[in-house]
Amino acid sequence: MAKSKPATVPVLLPLALPAPYDYAVPEGMTVREGQFVVAPLSTVDYLGVVWPRDESAEPPKLDPKKLREIIEVVDDVPPLPRVSLDFADWVARYTLSSPGMVLRMMMSAGRAFSPPAPRYGVRLLEGSAPSRMTPARARVLEVAGNGMTWAKSALAEAAGVSTGVIDGLVDAGTLITEELPAWAPPHLDLSTARARLTPEQADAAAELLANMNDGFSVTLLDGVTGSGKTEVYFEAIAATLAQGKQALVLMPEIALTSHFIARCEQRFGAKPAEWHSGLSAPLRGRVWRAVAENQAKLVVGARSALFLPFPDLGLIVVDEEHDAGYKQEERVTYQARDMAVLRGSLGQFPVVLSSATPSIESLVNASQGRYRHIKLEQRYKAARLPDIVTIDMRTSPPERGKWLSPVLVEAVAETLARGEQALLFLNRRGYAPVTVCRNCGFKFECPNCSAWLVEHRFRRRLECHHCGTFAPIPEVCPNCGAEHSLVPCGPGIERIDEEVAALFPEARRVLLSSDLTPGVSDLRETLREIEDREIDIVIGTQLVAKGHHFPGLALVGVVDADLGLTHADPRAAERTFQLLNQVTGRAGREVIPGRGLIQTYMPEHPVIQALASGDRDAFLAREIEARKAATMPPFGRLASLLVSAGARDAAESYARSLARAAPAAQKIEVLGPAEAPLAVIRGRFRFRLLVKAAREADLQAYLRLWLKEAPKPKGDVRLTIDIDPYSFL
Repeated sequence: MAKSKPATVPVLLPLALPAPYDYAVPEGMTVREGQFVVAPLSTVDYLGVVWPRDESAEPPKLDPKKLREIIEVVDDVPPLPRVSLDFADWVARYTLSSPGMVLRMMMSAGRAFSPPAPRYGVRLLEGSAPSRMTPARARVLEVAGNGMTWAKSALAEAAGVSTGVIDGLVDAGTLITEELPAWAPPHLDLSTARARLTPEQADAAAELLANMNDGFSVTLLDGVTGSGKTEVYFEAIAATLAQGKQALVLMPEIALTSHFIARCEQRFGAKPAEWHSGLSAPLRGRVWRAVAENQAKLVVGARSALFLPFPDLGLIVVDEEHDAGYKQEERVTYQARDMAVLRGSLGQFPVVLSSATPSIESLVNASQGRYRHIKLEQRYKAARLPDIVTIDMRTSPPERGKWLSPVLVEAVAETLARGEQALLFLNRRGYAPVTVCRNCGFKFECPNCSAWLVEHRFRRRLECHHCGTFAPIPEVCPNCGAEHSLVPCGPGIERIDEEVAALFPEARRVLLSSDLTPGVSDLRETLREIEDREIDIVIGTQLVAKGHHFPGLALVGVVDADLGLTHADPRAAERTFQLLNQVTGRAGREVIPGRGLIQTYMPEHPVIQALASGDRDAFLAREIEARKAATMPPFGRLASLLVSAGARDAAESYARSLARAAPAAQKIEVLGPAEAPLAVIRGRFRFRLLVKAAREADLQAYLRLWLKEAPKPKGDVRLTIDIDPYSFL
């Protein structure tokens, strides 16, 4: 009797491979789409996923008997839902990425695929007390006095201390270690009283809820800073949870999640599940499993949360939808806002895009009827928008060697005298962007990049912000040997802090910058101190511009409003307007009137004029017309092809051969190659080609045809493709 042929299935591995590979299914083994399986490739066994077969592809020509077999099925891990498989394929096709690399993002929690390790917490030993008592220890003992077994991090957060204080009490024998029950996301309570909505908010919420049962839709929730957009989309989240479905809120910064999670807890009676790079590996695994098992109903996360295995997702909210932080520029390059819309389309559920300064792409989609548009034009509780005034630095310059205009200094002094808070904003990290020898003119340049080394005086080193190379600040010029000749040029926030310390020595100051905040818990503690008015003056980069609520903040001073306007970037004006509008919008969000002072050498620039007049719509209308005339996004499409190599000649040669292979097309134009503005990064020379296409052109099909016919990169030459690029450096 002849043996039947073994069954075969495609298995996608989380590697940069062009497609799934076929594997034989051993006799007696049953597999289905989405299941995790262990499969061999070369000499290594990989965890992969059984993938749907592409019926349009040619059937495999290999004899099934010669195929390698699946080793095992991982039964204790929930399979990926079919919508996740379709989403991975769509993202791969749109971004021209390997589907295996998209799957890798979906499998980014390694601990989810192994049995959960025991969890241990601490409990107060009744009747015990440490021999040495401190205020921090007293707070811990007060919180732990309820007899519960606490996770260390949770107890530390509740008591407002570091985990080191907890460890000290364990060493002292005051707290004892006990095993915790298996982690599960907290139960959300939909009966918790909601905030009282204003009539405008209530109308917006009613309109949003009316769209909830229409299947797929996209709504742009467009409200001025402080208008209460969060409370409006909370109503949509509550309606989604009431249906038993899952909801996802995307945020561009980890820093934003702290205040938001507190509001979620107040509204829904429990904290949502979090997903971002600041989570420990075990917690990432637990959250991944909770999402896959449909236990985590509400998730708040960074852009990568979009690739979690939601089996019953019913709503996505993209908060601060305009933010460039939603663009991923490594490995799989994607725009999370756009991919959220795609995910909603595949799952047939609504998507809400929320912002005080919506992207031009979203505004155009709303004006053309693709998106619904809901506006909130008043601040919550009748709070006034801040008064914005420009300071012309040509007529009110700072003192020599200083960076703050006397007008801004006086405003800060008046603010502090009233017991209110001030924020000084400069979107430049470090102490100074360039260090120069005044004897010979030597400038410190990164040895690996076409960039200057930035002085970080607090760390006592020079650092490259592109590759991370750093070196101690030298005592003498390495070029001419002159002593005491090195001078910093231009300000970073550390230099502004130095100036503020001299002007207001009694003021309590804090610097907010990504390089000065070592971890998520430290950042959240700093934000709490600002909210509780334990800080008088905040000095920060764009980290302070996004979504924070500081009740005591009355004044925002923008130190250099012109900084973002000189970039050769089609979105430069839009981004600068959004950033400065957001940061000045931090002022006067409650009963305290707010003011924004903008230092500029170009007060006549349309961006500065729009900020000062408050006429956002007129500015955006001009920007939209300029984009339309130039056939730039969203009226046209762009793709970047970046060629890099360890040798300049190799990069340039391949870039030119790639350009020669470009097919002719009526509605598609290939520009370049040209040396990238940052010509060298991490020791690799870079050349860029830019593809500009009409909106209706099939850009991806064109690129696939081009790359199929073009010569393949050799040696260490690399080609990176970015559909809808956001960076042109």
